[in-house]
Amino acid sequence: MTLGLAPIPVGRAVQVKVPATTANLGPGFDTLGLALSLYDNLTVTVRDARGASVEVIGVGAGEVPTDESNLVVTAIRHTFAEYGYALPGLDLVARNAIPHGRGLGSSGAAIVSGVMAAKGLLDGFVDIDSNALLAIATGLEGHPDNVAPALFGGLTIAWTSDDTPQHKKLMVHRGVSPLICVPESTMSTELARSLRPASVPHEDAIFNVSRSALLIAALIQSPELLLDATEDKLHQSYRAAAMPGTESLITELRSHGLAAVVSGAGPSILVLCSDPAQRLEAAELVAKHTATHWQTLMLAVDFKGATVIPHPVEALV
Repeated sequence: MTLGLAPIPVGRAVQVKVPATTANLGPGFDTLGLALSLYDNLTVTVRDARGASVEVIGVGAGEVPTDESNLVVTAIRHTFAEYGYALPGLDLVARNAIPHGRGLGSSGAAIVSGVMAAKGLLDGFVDIDSNALLAIATGLEGHPDNVAPALFGGLTIAWTSDDTPQHKKLMVHRGVSPLICVPESTMSTELARSLRPASVPHEDAIFNVSRSALLIAALIQSPELLLDATEDKLHQSYRAAAMPGTESLITELRSHGLAAVVSGAGPSILVLCSDPAQRLEAAELVAKHTATHWQTLMLAVDFKGATVIPHPVEALV
């Protein structure tokens, strides 16, 4: 079961909890991300029989693979391989609440679930630090803007230095009250990314630099600036035609002074409200917008990020 290393004991189990995330936040394309209080929960147990089986409860049940091709299993296998271990036999139970294909980081959450599960299963054999967790998760996801907040919680700034992903976690002002509006339709991240132009005007780039800087100040210190701070010229307008319902509701919310943006690749909408009262106002406006059915989620900012429940470490023999 291992490549010349001590085997992971049969019966060892870990429980992992990973938050949903919303990326970009308007102007912070591929850079800013926020963890939210909506979670996927995973239990993984090492078994004697080879291979892996996955039971999915909740979101994705009957839709996602339940064998070794499952993205969580792929992430566990990849993490094990990074440290010279082959994948042991595994039983997985995934209790999912994060909507799929809606711009709330479901694939990033699956990857982080697998990476964190591997960290827990390898506890006592291998020490995987936060830098390694981010590097492995980013390698699988392709970009760090979702996996960074999923791993570490809070507001994260992600960047790459010498091909190595980096992050900075910031605490969000206690008045900031996120509202997520989730439609019934889905959106492919690959399609959303394909709609971006190869280049943008210089003045648009400058515009987004200023708004991204302002957004950090608004989120950590001055929520009253959120409307101006969430303006964007780099990606949302190019994707609007593919998500007309999203574009229509964002336009209406912003016309009422509410900081509404596309959540990740969409089609969900993130409304960054400056206080709970404003969030109630936003939810009422969404309820009146009957052209598309929207599920509204009043969520908190998750400050912990992914957690793995510790277990006794067996003596290595």
